[in-house]
Amino acid sequence: MAETKTHRVTVAQRPLLLSWSGITDQGRRRETNQDAYLAEYPLFIVADGMGGHAGGEIASQSTVARLQAVVSTGEVSGPAIEKALELAVGDIADHPETTDEGTGTTLTGVYFDSEGDESHWIALNIGDSRVYLLRDDRLVQVTTDHSVVQELITAGKLSPEEAEGHPYSNVITRAVGASELTAPDYVSIDVRPGDRFVICSDGLTKELTDYGIQHFLREHLDPGDAVDAMLAAALENGGRDNVTLIVVQVADEGESSSPIEDTAE
Repeated sequence: MAETKTHRVTVAQRPLLLSWSGITDQGRRRETNQDAYLAEYPLFIVADGMGGHAGGEIASQSTVARLQAVVSTGEVSGPAIEKALELAVGDIADHPETTDEGTGTTLTGVYFDSEGDESHWIALNIGDSRVYLLRDDRLVQVTTDHSVVQELITAGKLSPEEAEGHPYSNVITRAVGASELTAPDYVSIDVRPGDRFVICSDGLTKELTDYGIQHFLREHLDPGDAVDAMLAAALENGGRDNVTLIVVQVADEGESSSPIEDTAE
């Protein structure tokens, strides 16, 4: 497997060095890859498409394309993201190959918000793709799945362990699809050097436990090495679904005015 590139950008205010890397793979059992991702400062997104024929692939790629356009404007915000998702819903509905009522995509990720006196991260999600944060050597799931099993867990009717093999484990309750858009959930996170985010589709979490994700983050300090290692482990463990993940990390940096982008192999 070729080594995955790590990208870096220095951002002013503290200043900080942000490093990231992303990867996607069809997996061992799927005929197509319906996942898509965007990893371009300040927005890092994973989308997991669903639907018959090419519908899921079209849904995830259309959504990522609309968000890429937001990044190009230089104005990434909650309202801008939601407007892009509204346009993506229209794109999906208008496409001739997305007639399946189940066509749509999950969406999850983070963006770096440098507006105001204090920079912070905003995590967002629709569906069951996830954002994890490793902070002070403790991994936490930042987002809450929009799924039938998560609703059962929240209601106290199901344990997280029971959810793994539940017949409705793949049924989500929100998606970006060919209908009216449901806005993402948002979580604001303070910025701390040493933090590492994992943004992933459920193709990763089907094959790696939270402990496994934490293990590979500990073992591989470079984001490119970390995504390569986690993908390899997911495939070795079965690769039952498309696998997509992004690792983003924060470090202190010497004085700099920015953003100035530097990519490293």
